[in-house]
Amino acid sequence: MSRRKRHAEHANHERWLVSYADFITLLFAFFVVLYSASQVDQKKVGKLAQAIQVAFAELGIFQGSTAPIQLQQGDSIPSAGLDMARGEVERHNLGRISPALHAFATGSAPTDETIQLQHELEQVMAPELHRNEAALSPHPEGLVLSLREVGFFDSGSDAIRPEAQQAVDRIAGVLVRHSCSIRVEGHTDNVPISTPRFASNWELSAARATSLVKNFIERHHLAPERLAVGGYGEYHPVASNASPQGRQLNRRVDLVLITGVAPRVATHPVPPGAVSGN
Repeated sequence: MSRRKRHAEHANHERWLVSYADFITLLFAFFVVLYSASQVDQKKVGKLAQAIQVAFAELGIFQGSTAPIQLQQGDSIPSAGLDMARGEVERHNLGRISPALHAFATGSAPTDETIQLQHELEQVMAPELHRNEAALSPHPEGLVLSLREVGFFDSGSDAIRPEAQQAVDRIAGVLVRHSCSIRVEGHTDNVPISTPRFASNWELSAARATSLVKNFIERHHLAPERLAVGGYGEYHPVASNASPQGRQLNRRVDLVLITGVAPRVATHPVPPGAVSGN
């Protein structure tokens, strides 16, 4: 009986192609994912770049052209807008962010009245904003116009400086054309005060706010029902009280301009038994 010859097995020298093909497939998928992640929404980038440009122009950091950046579909991101974003800004300047940038960050859009009010105040208060005697910033209720002590009040006094009255007149001229409610808030630093007129920072902050409201009513005839007064003393700082610069920023009167809300008018209930007639 003859034995069946056993054929020698041939080695498959092409098995490496299977592993290589798997590796190439995974590498291709990896780069596809990287490419997809790098493709940002050009419309959103355009809005961000424009908001950054407007905000930094308000800060006075860049004195060049303030024309808004416009991105069309497929345009590349302008390097100027991104270069501005890389710049370092002092802490107290971060509050002066335009409503456009604030809206991008919070996802809420400012109302038309807020935008118009901001535009008018930027125009009439340009000298004070440039000298950092005032600041304009967004607020959940609308806008905040901060009048700093350095430009509007003498130390320890609630009287508006005579040279600042013109700026107050310009502010009032804008406010009379709008229907927003106005909450005037006085603030101080944490340095204790004790004078014959003011025994505490509470009293000084409230007196400064009241002085400004009185000016609006008596000199410019703003409707009193649009106005409210608050004295916050040292307890709502916008900067650290550890430095003279921070304390200077904290000594201020804030005008909280509440847009989109009708002025609150007090109503008095009719006493029981009262008879109304024509």
